[in-house]
Amino acid sequence: MSAILFAEQILNGLQLGVMLFLMAAGLTLVFGVMGLINLAHGSLYMIGAFACAGVATATGSFWLGLLSGLAAAAAAGAIVEITVIRRLYRRDHLDQVLATFALILVFSEGTRWIFGSFPLYLNPPELLLGTVVLPGGIEYPKFRLAIIVAGLAVAAGLFWLIGRTTLGIRIRAGECDREMIAALGVNIGILYTLVFALGAGLAGLAGAMVGSIQSVQVGMGEPVLILAFVVIVIGGIGSVEGAFVASILVGLADTLGRFLFPVLFGAFMDASSATSIGSALASMLIYLLMAVVLVFRPRGLFGNVGA
Repeated sequence: MSAILFAEQILNGLQLGVMLFLMAAGLTLVFGVMGLINLAHGSLYMIGAFACAGVATATGSFWLGLLSGLAAAAAAGAIVEITVIRRLYRRDHLDQVLATFALILVFSEGTRWIFGSFPLYLNPPELLLGTVVLPGGIEYPKFRLAIIVAGLAVAAGLFWLIGRTTLGIRIRAGECDREMIAALGVNIGILYTLVFALGAGLAGLAGAMVGSIQSVQVGMGEPVLILAFVVIVIGGIGSVEGAFVASILVGLADTLGRFLFPVLFGAFMDASSATSIGSALASMLIYLLMAVVLVFRPRGLFGNVGA
Protein backbone atom coordinates (compact mmCIF):
# COMPACT_ATOMS: atom_id res chain seq x y z
CA MET A 1 0.00 0.00 0.00
CA SER A 2 1.62 3.23 -1.15
CA ALA A 3 1.45 6.56 0.65
CA ILE A 4 0.02 8.21 -2.48
CA LEU A 5 -2.87 5.74 -2.64
CA PHE A 6 -3.57 6.28 1.07
CA ALA A 7 -3.55 10.07 0.57
CA GLU A 8 -6.04 9.70 -2.30
CA GLN A 9 -8.37 7.77 -0.01
CA ILE A 10 -8.12 10.52 2.60
CA LEU A 11 -9.19 13.02 -0.07
CA ASN A 12 -12.08 10.71 -1.04
CA GLY A 13 -13.10 10.61 2.62
CA LEU A 14 -12.94 14.40 2.83
CA GLN A 15 -15.08 14.66 -0.30
CA LEU A 16 -17.70 12.33 1.21
CA GLY A 17 -17.51 14.29 4.46
CA VAL A 18 -18.29 17.68 2.93
CA MET A 19 -21.21 16.18 1.01
CA LEU A 20 -22.56 14.67 4.23
CA PHE A 21 -22.19 18.06 5.90
CA LEU A 22 -24.41 19.72 3.29
CA MET A 23 -27.06 17.09 4.05
CA ALA A 24 -26.62 17.05 7.82
CA ALA A 25 -26.41 20.84 8.25
CA GLY A 26 -29.90 21.36 6.87
CA LEU A 27 -31.24 18.39 8.83
CA THR A 28 -29.80 19.59 12.14
CA LEU A 29 -31.00 23.17 11.53
CA VAL A 30 -34.54 21.96 10.91
CA PHE A 31 -34.53 19.72 13.96
CA GLY A 32 -32.78 22.26 16.20
CA VAL A 33 -34.95 25.25 15.28
CA MET A 34 -38.28 23.54 14.55
CA GLY A 35 -37.99 20.35 16.59
CA LEU A 36 -39.06 18.47 13.45
CA ILE A 37 -37.96 15.00 12.37
CA ASN A 38 -37.84 15.18 8.58
CA LEU A 39 -37.41 11.80 6.91
CA ALA A 40 -38.06 13.41 3.51
CA HIS A 41 -34.76 15.32 3.59
CA GLY A 42 -33.15 12.68 1.39
CA SER A 43 -35.86 13.24 -1.22
CA LEU A 44 -34.77 16.88 -1.49
CA TYR A 45 -31.24 15.61 -2.19
CA MET A 46 -32.73 13.47 -4.96
CA ILE A 47 -34.70 16.42 -6.37
CA GLY A 48 -31.50 18.48 -6.62
CA ALA A 49 -29.75 15.67 -8.48
CA PHE A 50 -32.60 15.11 -10.95
CA ALA A 51 -33.13 18.82 -11.56
CA CYS A 52 -29.42 19.29 -12.23
CA ALA A 53 -29.26 16.29 -14.58
CA GLY A 54 -32.44 17.29 -16.43
CA VAL A 55 -31.51 20.93 -16.96
CA ALA A 56 -27.88 20.14 -17.82
CA THR A 57 -29.01 17.60 -20.42
CA ALA A 58 -31.56 19.99 -21.93
CA THR A 59 -29.29 23.06 -22.04
CA GLY A 60 -25.81 21.54 -22.25
CA SER A 61 -24.69 23.67 -19.29
CA PHE A 62 -23.63 21.91 -16.10
CA TRP A 63 -23.47 25.20 -14.20
CA LEU A 64 -27.05 26.08 -15.10
CA GLY A 65 -28.04 22.58 -14.01
CA LEU A 66 -26.22 23.02 -10.70
CA LEU A 67 -28.03 26.29 -10.03
CA SER A 68 -31.33 24.68 -11.03
CA GLY A 69 -30.74 21.77 -8.66
CA LEU A 70 -30.19 24.11 -5.73
CA ALA A 71 -33.17 26.29 -6.64
CA ALA A 72 -35.51 23.34 -7.27
CA ALA A 73 -34.71 21.72 -3.92
CA ALA A 74 -35.07 25.03 -2.04
CA ALA A 75 -38.38 25.76 -3.77
CA ALA A 76 -39.66 22.23 -3.07
CA GLY A 77 -38.64 22.62 0.56
CA ALA A 78 -40.46 25.93 0.91
CA ILE A 79 -43.62 24.54 -0.70
CA VAL A 80 -43.57 21.43 1.49
CA GLU A 81 -43.03 23.51 4.63
CA ILE A 82 -45.95 25.81 3.85
CA THR A 83 -48.39 23.10 2.74
CA VAL A 84 -47.50 20.11 4.94
CA ILE A 85 -44.77 20.64 7.54
CA ARG A 86 -46.36 23.73 9.09
CA ARG A 87 -49.21 21.55 10.34
CA LEU A 88 -46.84 19.20 12.16
CA TYR A 89 -44.97 21.49 14.56
CA ARG A 90 -47.38 20.96 17.44
CA ARG A 91 -47.83 17.26 16.73
CA ASP A 92 -45.76 14.52 18.32
CA HIS A 93 -42.73 12.99 16.62
CA LEU A 94 -44.64 9.89 15.51
CA ASP A 95 -46.98 12.05 13.40
CA GLN A 96 -43.96 13.85 11.94
CA VAL A 97 -42.28 10.57 11.05
CA LEU A 98 -45.41 9.20 9.38
CA ALA A 99 -46.10 12.40 7.43
CA THR A 100 -42.55 12.85 6.18
CA PHE A 101 -42.32 9.15 5.29
CA ALA A 102 -45.42 9.68 3.16
CA LEU A 103 -43.61 12.58 1.49
CA ILE A 104 -40.79 10.18 0.55
CA LEU A 105 -43.30 8.04 -1.34
CA VAL A 106 -44.86 11.07 -3.03
CA PHE A 107 -41.48 12.45 -4.14
CA SER A 108 -40.24 9.05 -5.31
CA GLU A 109 -43.31 8.28 -7.41
CA GLY A 110 -43.51 11.84 -8.70
CA THR A 111 -39.86 11.73 -9.80
CA ARG A 112 -40.40 8.35 -11.44
CA TRP A 113 -43.46 9.73 -13.26
CA ILE A 114 -41.54 12.74 -14.60
CA PHE A 115 -38.12 11.22 -15.37
CA GLY A 116 -38.89 7.51 -15.68
CA SER A 117 -37.44 4.55 -13.82
CA PHE A 118 -34.07 4.48 -15.57
CA PRO A 119 -31.08 6.26 -14.01
CA LEU A 120 -29.71 9.46 -15.51
CA TYR A 121 -26.04 10.19 -16.02
CA LEU A 122 -24.46 13.62 -15.72
CA ASN A 123 -21.03 14.51 -17.03
CA PRO A 124 -18.81 16.99 -15.19
CA PRO A 125 -18.10 20.28 -16.97
CA GLU A 126 -15.18 20.25 -19.41
CA LEU A 127 -13.30 22.68 -17.18
CA LEU A 128 -13.15 20.06 -14.44
CA LEU A 129 -12.39 16.96 -16.51
CA GLY A 130 -9.12 15.12 -16.00
CA THR A 131 -6.79 15.14 -13.03
CA VAL A 132 -4.59 17.61 -11.23
CA VAL A 133 -1.21 16.87 -9.66
CA LEU A 134 -1.12 17.80 -5.97
CA PRO A 135 1.99 18.15 -3.77
CA GLY A 136 3.64 14.78 -3.21
CA GLY A 137 2.85 13.58 -6.71
CA ILE A 138 -0.80 12.81 -5.94
CA GLU A 139 -2.98 12.74 -9.06
CA TYR A 140 -6.56 13.49 -8.13
CA PRO A 141 -9.68 14.13 -10.28
CA LYS A 142 -10.35 17.81 -10.75
CA PHE A 143 -14.08 17.44 -10.22
CA ARG A 144 -13.74 15.65 -6.88
CA LEU A 145 -11.27 18.29 -5.74
CA ALA A 146 -13.72 21.00 -6.83
CA ILE A 147 -16.43 19.31 -4.74
CA ILE A 148 -14.17 19.46 -1.68
CA VAL A 149 -13.36 23.13 -2.24
CA ALA A 150 -16.99 24.05 -2.96
CA GLY A 151 -18.21 22.11 0.07
CA LEU A 152 -15.72 23.82 2.38
CA ALA A 153 -16.64 27.21 0.90
CA VAL A 154 -20.36 26.55 1.48
CA ALA A 155 -19.58 25.41 5.04
CA ALA A 156 -17.66 28.65 5.69
CA GLY A 157 -20.55 30.66 4.25
CA LEU A 158 -23.04 28.81 6.43
CA PHE A 159 -20.97 29.44 9.56
CA TRP A 160 -20.84 33.14 8.63
CA LEU A 161 -24.61 33.19 8.04
CA ILE A 162 -25.39 31.54 11.37
CA GLY A 163 -22.84 33.48 13.40
CA ARG A 164 -22.66 36.93 11.82
CA THR A 165 -25.99 37.88 10.26
CA THR A 166 -29.38 38.98 11.55
CA LEU A 167 -30.99 35.87 10.07
CA GLY A 168 -28.43 33.73 11.88
CA ILE A 169 -29.16 35.46 15.18
CA ARG A 170 -32.87 34.78 14.71
CA ILE A 171 -32.17 31.14 13.83
CA ARG A 172 -30.07 30.66 16.96
CA ALA A 173 -32.63 32.51 19.08
CA GLY A 174 -35.42 30.38 17.63
CA GLU A 175 -33.49 27.28 18.59
CA CYS A 176 -33.24 28.48 22.21
CA ASP A 177 -36.65 30.08 22.79
CA ARG A 178 -39.08 30.35 19.89
CA GLU A 179 -41.87 31.81 22.04
CA MET A 180 -39.68 34.71 23.14
CA ILE A 181 -38.57 35.73 19.65
CA ALA A 182 -42.20 35.52 18.51
CA ALA A 183 -43.10 37.89 21.35
CA LEU A 184 -40.34 40.25 20.16
CA GLY A 185 -42.02 40.56 16.76
CA VAL A 186 -40.16 37.99 14.65
CA ASN A 187 -42.47 36.29 12.15
CA ILE A 188 -41.99 32.64 13.10
CA GLY A 189 -43.77 31.38 9.98
CA ILE A 190 -41.39 33.19 7.63
CA LEU A 191 -38.36 32.18 9.71
CA TYR A 192 -39.33 28.51 9.63
CA THR A 193 -39.91 28.62 5.87
CA LEU A 194 -36.50 30.23 5.30
CA VAL A 195 -34.74 27.68 7.52
CA PHE A 196 -36.47 24.76 5.81
CA ALA A 197 -35.72 26.16 2.34
CA LEU A 198 -32.08 26.73 3.35
CA GLY A 199 -31.72 23.14 4.53
CA ALA A 200 -33.45 21.85 1.40
CA GLY A 201 -31.21 23.95 -0.85
CA LEU A 202 -28.07 22.57 0.82
CA ALA A 203 -29.34 19.02 0.32
CA GLY A 204 -30.19 19.77 -3.31
CA LEU A 205 -26.74 21.26 -3.90
CA ALA A 206 -25.13 18.09 -2.52
CA GLY A 207 -27.29 15.93 -4.79
CA ALA A 208 -26.52 18.07 -7.83
CA MET A 209 -22.76 17.82 -7.29
CA VAL A 210 -22.75 14.09 -6.50
CA GLY A 211 -24.86 13.41 -9.60
CA SER A 212 -21.72 13.62 -11.73
CA ILE A 213 -19.97 10.94 -9.65
CA GLN A 214 -22.74 8.37 -9.42
CA SER A 215 -25.92 7.69 -11.37
CA VAL A 216 -28.98 9.81 -10.63
CA GLN A 217 -31.84 7.49 -9.70
CA VAL A 218 -34.99 7.30 -7.64
CA GLY A 219 -34.28 6.50 -4.00
CA MET A 220 -30.67 7.74 -4.09
CA GLY A 221 -31.26 10.04 -1.11
CA GLU A 222 -32.24 7.47 1.49
CA PRO A 223 -28.76 5.91 2.07
CA VAL A 224 -27.28 9.41 2.38
CA LEU A 225 -30.07 10.38 4.78
CA ILE A 226 -29.12 7.49 7.09
CA LEU A 227 -25.51 8.69 7.15
CA ALA A 228 -26.72 12.25 7.80
CA PHE A 229 -28.69 11.07 10.84
CA VAL A 230 -25.57 9.31 12.11
CA VAL A 231 -23.66 12.56 11.62
CA ILE A 232 -26.07 14.71 13.64
CA VAL A 233 -26.20 12.14 16.45
CA ILE A 234 -22.40 12.09 16.65
CA GLY A 235 -22.01 15.85 16.31
CA GLY A 236 -24.90 16.82 18.58
CA ILE A 237 -28.44 17.63 17.51
CA GLY A 238 -28.83 21.30 16.60
CA SER A 239 -25.08 21.99 16.33
CA VAL A 240 -23.81 23.05 12.91
CA GLU A 241 -20.21 22.88 14.16
CA GLY A 242 -20.84 19.37 15.42
CA ALA A 243 -22.36 18.40 12.08
CA PHE A 244 -19.21 19.58 10.28
CA VAL A 245 -16.76 17.73 12.55
CA ALA A 246 -18.89 14.58 12.59
CA SER A 247 -19.31 14.66 8.79
CA ILE A 248 -15.55 14.66 8.27
CA LEU A 249 -15.12 11.86 10.84
CA VAL A 250 -17.82 9.71 9.25
CA GLY A 251 -16.55 10.38 5.72
CA LEU A 252 -13.00 9.39 6.64
CA ALA A 253 -14.08 6.37 8.70
CA ASP A 254 -16.31 5.02 5.92
CA THR A 255 -13.81 5.59 3.10
CA LEU A 256 -10.68 4.44 4.92
CA GLY A 257 -12.53 1.44 6.33
CA ARG A 258 -13.58 0.31 2.86
CA PHE A 259 -9.98 0.75 1.71
CA LEU A 260 -8.02 -0.68 4.65
CA PHE A 261 -10.14 -3.62 5.79
CA PRO A 262 -9.92 -5.52 2.46
CA VAL A 263 -6.15 -4.91 2.46
CA LEU A 264 -5.82 -6.29 6.00
CA PHE A 265 -7.98 -9.34 5.37
CA GLY A 266 -6.28 -9.92 2.02
CA ALA A 267 -3.27 -11.28 3.91
CA PHE A 268 -5.37 -14.18 5.26
CA MET A 269 -7.88 -15.03 2.52
CA ASP A 270 -8.62 -14.62 -1.17
CA ALA A 271 -9.29 -11.20 -2.63
CA SER A 272 -13.03 -11.73 -3.18
CA SER A 273 -13.70 -12.81 0.42
CA ALA A 274 -11.46 -10.07 1.79
CA THR A 275 -13.35 -7.42 -0.17
CA SER A 276 -16.74 -8.77 0.92
CA ILE A 277 -15.87 -9.03 4.62
CA GLY A 278 -13.92 -5.78 4.61
CA SER A 279 -16.82 -3.86 3.05
CA ALA A 280 -19.24 -5.30 5.60
CA LEU A 281 -17.00 -4.29 8.50
CA ALA A 282 -16.49 -0.84 7.00
CA SER A 283 -20.27 -0.39 6.87
CA MET A 284 -20.41 -1.22 10.58
CA LEU A 285 -17.54 1.11 11.47
CA ILE A 286 -19.52 4.36 11.41
CA TYR A 287 -22.16 2.87 13.72
CA LEU A 288 -19.47 1.66 16.08
CA LEU A 289 -18.05 5.19 16.02
CA MET A 290 -21.50 6.54 16.89
CA ALA A 291 -21.86 4.05 19.76
CA VAL A 292 -18.46 4.98 21.21
CA VAL A 293 -19.24 8.70 21.06
CA LEU A 294 -22.64 8.22 22.72
CA VAL A 295 -21.08 6.21 25.56
CA PHE A 296 -18.87 9.14 26.54
CA ARG A 297 -20.95 12.04 25.16
CA PRO A 298 -24.64 11.03 25.20
CA ARG A 299 -25.65 14.34 23.58
CA GLY A 300 -22.97 14.18 20.90
CA LEU A 301 -19.56 15.81 20.55
CA PHE A 302 -20.94 19.36 20.52
CA GLY A 303 -24.25 18.74 22.26
CA ASN A 304 -25.21 20.66 25.37
CA VAL A 305 -24.41 18.15 28.10
CA GLY A 306 -26.12 20.21 30.73
CA ALA A 307 -29.37 20.63 28.82
